[in-house]
Formats: sequence, C-alpha cells, structure tokens
Amino acid sequence: MSRRKQKAGLENFKQECANDLNINLKQGYNGDLTSKQAGSIGGEMVKRMVRSYEEKNMNNQ
Repeated sequence: MSRRKQKAGLENFKQECANDLNINLKQGYNGDLTSKQAGSIGGEMVKRMVRSYEEKNMNNQ
C-alpha cells in the first residue's frame, strides 16, 4: 500500500472517531481543539486498534 493511501486511511479513521465522539474536525490544522478533545480522539483510535487486533487474534486461534 502506498504511503499516500496509508495516510488517507489514517485521516479517515481519525475523522470517523472524531465524528463518533461529536468532535468537529476540519481538514488540515485543528489547533482550536482542546487537549481533552485531541486526547479523546487519539484514545478512541488506540482503543479501536487494540480491539481490532484482539479480535483478529481470537479468530486465528
């Protein structure tokens, strides 16, 4: 997968998490977000990635 597609996929994932948390993200710079909002988005992304990894490993056993 190309670097550009990876970056676009990650941006889409971040946008999806932000939408689910009712946080409005703009394209590009989002310096107006509070630390709490930015941390919530990042935390949600990590939580979903861990859950996906665990589900994948459970299916491979």
